[in-house]
Amino acid sequence: MTDYRSPLLDWPGAVEAGGADAGTAWHYGDPLGEQRRAVAGAGLVDGSHRDVLVVPGPDRLDWLHAICSQHLSALTDGDSTEALVLSPNGHVEQHWQLTELGGQVWIDTEPGAADEVLGYLLKMRFLKRVEPAVVTAGFAVLSLVGPKAAEVLERAGLPVPTTRAVALPGAGFVRPALSAGGPVDLIVERVELPAIADRLREAGAHPTGSWAAAALRVERRRPRLGADTDHRTLAHEAGWIGSAVHLDKGCYRGQETVARVQNLGKPPRRLVLLQLSGDSEQLPSPGSPVERDGRTVGFVGTAVQHHELGPIALAIVKRGLTDQDVLSVPGHSAVLDPADAVVELPTGFAGRAGSTATTA
Repeated sequence: MTDYRSPLLDWPGAVEAGGADAGTAWHYGDPLGEQRRAVAGAGLVDGSHRDVLVVPGPDRLDWLHAICSQHLSALTDGDSTEALVLSPNGHVEQHWQLTELGGQVWIDTEPGAADEVLGYLLKMRFLKRVEPAVVTAGFAVLSLVGPKAAEVLERAGLPVPTTRAVALPGAGFVRPALSAGGPVDLIVERVELPAIADRLREAGAHPTGSWAAAALRVERRRPRLGADTDHRTLAHEAGWIGSAVHLDKGCYRGQETVARVQNLGKPPRRLVLLQLSGDSEQLPSPGSPVERDGRTVGFVGTAVQHHELGPIALAIVKRGLTDQDVLSVPGHSAVLDPADAVVELPTGFAGRAGSTATTA
């Protein structure tokens, strides 16, 4: 949405974010406190700048199944998942979150991506009975992160999802977290956004800006398309195998690369968590080089100040790096988090039992 400004920027202490999150709050005056309150309770994150699309039509599930990386043909009412659109060479181009509900598939995606997503859907429609459309003007995303999300929803008089999305009165729905520790999402009518946000806040949700939300996401090593990826990123490198890429389904664009990397077991790069030295108050910007002995070995994605870990960042680096390597990013020295010291390959790589990768 061009020049979007969220009504939640009128809440006390709100400071607007820049970049991809412009139009929403970067923080509400206490970004580290917002992280702590979200970890202990429930943080309300404004995702109303995200783009939302719907795909109705009797052919929707089989058709979407054929044009993205996820197994969608067997989704039933209330099922949610995530998926990627890959280039012919297997590079990640789009990241979708999907929910099948009420006879249509809902897709929410990165801010500003609606035209690209709709263009791809229309290009791939052929003679299928589907009618994809952008509905961002009518619907908005809110998220609750933290262990008390269900408690807040219940106190607010809103449905609590367990394993399936639940429809909201009127229109929209509440979707359970798509990953461990991830947010519970609400897709609400845009005209109801201020009222529903107020209800959640009154029920105990703490206003949480994109700074705090990013810090918790980085801690969980969850990449964001565009911030933690580049034009060469493969699904294996970003950790999307299993969550957004299904290894036992029919052909789709880019699948040959997925299968080849899966069978060889050697993605050239991998997503890691960097611990930064804190030598500078200025955090490196996305795309900044990661260097070892003066040679570039990767790039920085999202860099944030974490309430416990201090300055940290996601980075995509050469797969052979370990926590013994002394690295540098602009303004900081850096090391891999100990949990990323050893290269862990997803289950199913060649040489392990149970491989389901196939070639197209």
